[in-house]
Amino acid sequence: MMEDVIIIGAGPCGLSAAIECTRLGMKTLLIEKYNMVHSIYLYPTNMQFFSTAELLEIGDLPFSTPYDKPFRHEALAYYRRAAGHYDLRVQPYTEALEVQPRQDGTFEIQTTNRHGEDKTYKARKVIIATGYFDHPNYLGIPGEELDKVTHYFREAHPYAGMRVTVIGGSNSAVDAALEIVRVGAHVDMVYRGSDLSQNIKSWVRPVFEGQVLKGNVTLHLNSKVTEITSSQVTITQNDGETATIENDFVLAMTGFHPDRKLLTSAGIEMSDDMDKPKFDLETMESNIPGLYVAGVIASGRNANEVFIETGRRHGNKIANHIHKQLAH
Repeated sequence: MMEDVIIIGAGPCGLSAAIECTRLGMKTLLIEKYNMVHSIYLYPTNMQFFSTAELLEIGDLPFSTPYDKPFRHEALAYYRRAAGHYDLRVQPYTEALEVQPRQDGTFEIQTTNRHGEDKTYKARKVIIATGYFDHPNYLGIPGEELDKVTHYFREAHPYAGMRVTVIGGSNSAVDAALEIVRVGAHVDMVYRGSDLSQNIKSWVRPVFEGQVLKGNVTLHLNSKVTEITSSQVTITQNDGETATIENDFVLAMTGFHPDRKLLTSAGIEMSDDMDKPKFDLETMESNIPGLYVAGVIASGRNANEVFIETGRRHGNKIANHIHKQLAH
């Protein structure tokens, strides 16, 4: 069965593209490796967005919240409602392994589901809207594979009374450290810079600094973790000096990166040293006719280049261009 459009990735940007394509009467299917908006599902349980609800809206569907800025659970409910409102067709827990352009200008998408069953889908146009939250930036150090190490912070309760090392100096690292301190844990924060990120929320920084002054957080600047064992962590300073501290758990808040396998499998060219795919800024179409990129996958190695607020706009550009192409 030939689809008009197949969208790989059912995050906010993929859903937005699906809504715009559906509105224009195109037969559209979303293929998602996990559950819908999986990246938001992986956010900390009690996380509150930086953005207002209005900036997270898709498909002209109002996002109502009693708060100045919505929480994670509200966003999950909103995007489920958006998918239901537009009756989007979502194939969850199905991984797209390869996108193959055909000689007639159409595409075949090789997939496998969680039961190990393989299936080939066909489409006239394809939009790759995969995210990055399931591809953490690994440290590549001894002990990183231990069960005590995670790149995802969900909630503080498991760390009550423990000694936790938080690696990183961004908002996510600071927020995690503060939540962990509130349940009676001690935090060692290790960051390679001489100061925390300048992007730390202005109302959070003094609270964090207060916890440092109280001794609940030990700040190790100009440093990096070089080894993790079952009960300790080795920290190496930029000048080469090392120290070993007691440790129960490690949160490596080192960021994430997009996966380029689908892009390269289809023959999409990469541009500058940021490893960004080549595409038309006006249409989001790649160097492969009929193959588009949307959301964070269109960014370079700096995944913070594209957010929901900007990536959701890609769908309208793509849908209008595809509609014109299919009308001819």
